[in-house]
Amino acid sequence: MSARLKVCTLDDVWEGEMRVLTAGDVEVLVVNTAAGVRAYHPRCPHQAVALIDGSFDDGVITCSAHRWRFDAATGAGVNPKRCALIAYPVEVDGDDVYVDLSAVAPGAVASLT
Repeated sequence: MSARLKVCTLDDVWEGEMRVLTAGDVEVLVVNTAAGVRAYHPRCPHQAVALIDGSFDDGVITCSAHRWRFDAATGAGVNPKRCALIAYPVEVDGDDVYVDLSAVAPGAVASLT
């Protein structure tokens, strides 16, 4: 079953920006990259620190706590490479941005809350 929910519009998060928004009652980190809009669980997989407290520069999200870095277009770890962000599928329909929360197992997110 799909849990496709509207999270924002393209005007809410401009290219080069990231914001924590809610889809239903779930917080989502929305990042507008040169490759398009992406959505991730908003906490670092290392120690569950809020990624919004970090930075988003040159296509890389950096956690504020221990400087772990992630490719904003894919969620893949840049440093260290062995980790990745939990990604939610995104669909842009006109100016509306939707995420599919059902695509991520609840257990994967529970470990980061």
